[in-house]
Amino acid sequence: MAKVIPLHGTKSGIISITKIEEPYGAGSATVVSVGVSLSGDEMTPDWKVHIPLENLEDVIKALTEVK
Repeated sequence: MAKVIPLHGTKSGIISITKIEEPYGAGSATVVSVGVSLSGDEMTPDWKVHIPLENLEDVIKALTEVK
């Protein structure tokens, strides 16, 4: 599953959100990867963060509160 969102304030920038299973090798926990690419290249983001699924609800809550 992947989702791409246009990055506001840029001509071609994007935010990409992807679920990655075993990102650090066999047995590692699934994460949600959030990447930002100013050039619009989903495969090589300029910045990215991996959020463990166990933290996802708290992160969503915090982002909603900031809104």
